[in-house]
Parts: sequence; structure tokens; C-alpha cells
Amino acid sequence: MNRLLSLLVLSSLVLSALYSQQYTVRFATVAPEGSTWMNVMKEFDAAVRKESGGKLGFRIYAGATQGDEKVVLRKIRAGQIHSGGFTGVAMGEIAPMVRILDSPFLLRNYAEVDFLYQQFDKEFQKAFEEGGYVLLGWAEVGFVHVFTNAPIRKPDDLKGIKMWTWEGDPIAETSFKALGINPIPLSLDNVLTSLQTGLIDAFYTSPYAATVLQWYTRVKYMVDAPLADAAGAVLISKKYFDTIPTDLQEILVRNGRTYLSKLTRLSREDNKKSVEEMKKRGITVLPVQEKDVQQYIDVGARARRMLVGKLYSEEFLNRVETQLANFRKNNKGAQ
Repeated sequence: MNRLLSLLVLSSLVLSALYSQQYTVRFATVAPEGSTWMNVMKEFDAAVRKESGGKLGFRIYAGATQGDEKVVLRKIRAGQIHSGGFTGVAMGEIAPMVRILDSPFLLRNYAEVDFLYQQFDKEFQKAFEEGGYVLLGWAEVGFVHVFTNAPIRKPDDLKGIKMWTWEGDPIAETSFKALGINPIPLSLDNVLTSLQTGLIDAFYTSPYAATVLQWYTRVKYMVDAPLADAAGAVLISKKYFDTIPTDLQEILVRNGRTYLSKLTRLSREDNKKSVEEMKKRGITVLPVQEKDVQQYIDVGARARRMLVGKLYSEEFLNRVETQLANFRKNNKGAQ
């Protein structure tokens, strides 16, 4: 009898929880279970459930179980998924101007990164909404480095490598062509296999991503000069977001900003730790001479101009570069 009573009570609690949750945000990401990205998303979910009294929560699909970012976008359009964790390529399909955040050799330290996000946040939010999405928060991937099997000591050394580029990424394709490289476009899930077979012998990503995805195990070197600061964001379909009551929308957006800001802080720490960990495991970090840094910066400026009219307007690019130049002038030595 006691056992039967316990089962009835448990069933009642489960049913109560199911019926009290009126809005379930189906969220997909390529981030694997156990990663910092996933840990913070689970904290975000728990906070939303608690504050909404169980009326709102996420159903999280991790580790690319719903496909890569482009597949997730298609599923969101079909109504199968509501939300996703996205990086540059997918964000560019929604709001091309946002790709300025991934521009090569544009940003040089985290002070500049934070400044750019703050200055243009409202414009980016508007662009996302025009593309059918609501921004729940930025989830910066971090500074991206080139990883190779051959030592790269100056920009010209890059010309002989078989560089991967994310299939359909105009920023990476233009950047590498400006450096004299014809990259090999592949989807994310083909990178590790292609490194193993020798189809490619170089890639670009953040140190933490290289560690989590195990790509670093197939290369020997990391170039110290960062290629770009990779943007990331959690977005939700505006169509689905508009079905959620206003009070629950506020809970979702406010907690999104809080927890995804935390994720950005932790990602920066993870990237720093990952570099040290990779050094211990045999990766050599190659320093870059000051004269070569300037060459990279010049290449980045050319690449950004090549993308005018494709991703963003010349007026917008000019505003970004001007504001950054003024920031550097007024904040010398900012890190």
C-alpha cells in the first residue's frame, strides 16, 4: 500500500510539472555535453524555470544532435526547433551586418571587443529582429587562431598550407584569399576526419573549441596572432517568442543577458587555460614579429573592404572603424 501511495504521489508530481510548463523552448547547439557552453545553458534554463514558476523552460539538444547550425536554422524555419546557439556563419544568414564582429584583424583585445558590442548592440538586435529572431544574449566564442602542421612565422608562410574554411563562410573565404590562400570549404563535422586523412592540414578556431572538439590533436602549431574575435549568440525565433506572454519574455531575455554574459567571461578564461594545456601536450605557440602584425592588419583592412555591399554597407564599416580608432586613441594600453 505504501509503495502504491508513493507511486501515485510521484505520478502526480510529474504530471503537475508537465502541465505547469506551458512553454518549452526547443534549443539546439553544436556544443557538446560537459562543455562550459552547455553548463551555463543549463544554469540559464534552471533560472528561467525557477523564476517562471515552472511555466517556461528549455529542452536542450546538445552536441549537434539536431545537425549543424545551418540545419538548425532550417528546422527553426520549419517550426521543429525554436532557438539555437549560433556563431558567425549562421548569424550571417539571419543578419549579414553582424558579421562585422568576425572581421579579420579588426579587434585586438577584449576591451575593444566589449566596446564594439556595447556601441552597436541596438543595431544588431534590430537586424536580428528584421531577420525573424530575438537576441537572448551574446555568447562570444573568443579570439580565433590559426592551427597548422607547418610552422608559420610570417604571413607568406600561410600560402603553402591546406587551410580549412567553414563551408559558406564569406568572411573566412575572403580573409584567406586576401592572404593568398585558396581554402578548402568543409562543414564543421568533417574537419576532424579531414585532418586525419590529410585533406587539410590547418584550421582556425578558438583555443577552447580546438580542445573541446579535439582538433588540436591533429596539428603541431598555433599562430599567436589572433585572426579575429569569433562572435556567438543565442537567438530565438521571433514567431515563437511572440507566443510567449510578456512577463515570461522579460524573464527569458533578462536571464539570457545575465547567463550569456557569464558564459562570455568563462569562455575567455577557458581559452587562456586551453592554450596552456595545449602547450603541455606538445603544441608550439609561434610568436609573430611586430612588422608581420602590421601586415596582417593591412590584409584585414583590405578583406573588410572586399565585403562591402555583400555583408554590410560602406557607411556602417566606416562608422565601426572610426569608433574603434577613437577608442584606441582614448584608451591606449586597454586590455
